[in-house]
Amino acid sequence: MRNHIRIGTRKSALALWQSEYVKSELQRLYPGVTVELVHFNTKGDRILNKPLAEVGGKGLFTAELEAAMHAGDIDIAVHSLKDMPTELPDGLTLGAISKREVPFDALVSPKYKTLDQLPEGARIGTSSLRRQAQLLHRRPDLHIEVIRGNVQTRLGKIETEGLDGVVLAQAGLKRLGLDDRITQVFTADEMIPAVGQGALAIECRSDDTEMLDMLSKIDDEPTRLAVEGERSFLNQLNGGCQVPMGVYGIVEKGQLNLKALIASLDGKTVYEGELSGPAKKGVMLGKNLAKALYEEGGKHIVEALVKEGIIK
Repeated sequence: MRNHIRIGTRKSALALWQSEYVKSELQRLYPGVTVELVHFNTKGDRILNKPLAEVGGKGLFTAELEAAMHAGDIDIAVHSLKDMPTELPDGLTLGAISKREVPFDALVSPKYKTLDQLPEGARIGTSSLRRQAQLLHRRPDLHIEVIRGNVQTRLGKIETEGLDGVVLAQAGLKRLGLDDRITQVFTADEMIPAVGQGALAIECRSDDTEMLDMLSKIDDEPTRLAVEGERSFLNQLNGGCQVPMGVYGIVEKGQLNLKALIASLDGKTVYEGELSGPAKKGVMLGKNLAKALYEEGGKHIVEALVKEGIIK
């Protein structure tokens, strides 16, 4: 067994928390191993003056780390699973998916507290088209402001840009000890989360059998089964982490229930659906749910997203 592991990570506080967590798990499981964090600055981190959908391309937060893995400069990379493209580069695989943290979205609105209490025309910040579409579906009067940056930067924009609130992932706020800032948590019925939200993905080389064996002890099977169904849904529609689609899976007693949504950017048109079946057949369930929503009318939304360049 190797005695030194190099983890590739982004530099944000949340990315470092995630990598430190994986580091501590590896050291707990393999006490003789030393673990080193290697920091990277990704395209998604560097370009902060444009919405994510305009920056374009898949792998905005992963490509540099994946190139380093191919080059042998790092052994594994830790990502937020929701940032991962549904198709990985040749030669790379998800060696482990961590037990999922809370998967939901959260509102931070110090003055108004909840979405229903926001005044007409309130300004809400988010970097997600998925959140934007669902917010506008419930509150068409809202003004959505595109905000980029790390969690602390986006929270700071409530004051610096006079926003009435921002919507972020509950898991990120909780991991950074900022969950006391949350004023409302949206249920999956109120806002369907992003694919893989709340779970960590540990990526490695497909032929690194030793590393795969070590990572297998971190892998959480119920989470993996759920997110395989979610990622299958998104892959079927050729979507990425910047599209107005959401899907959430939960495994109970060997059954996987998937709840998904395809929405227009303005939130006026929304197609939702659910599908349940054996958890081991999550990939098939995800594909079938995607096909059902596509045929129901989601096709027109997907074609519009392709025309606008949001789906490549």
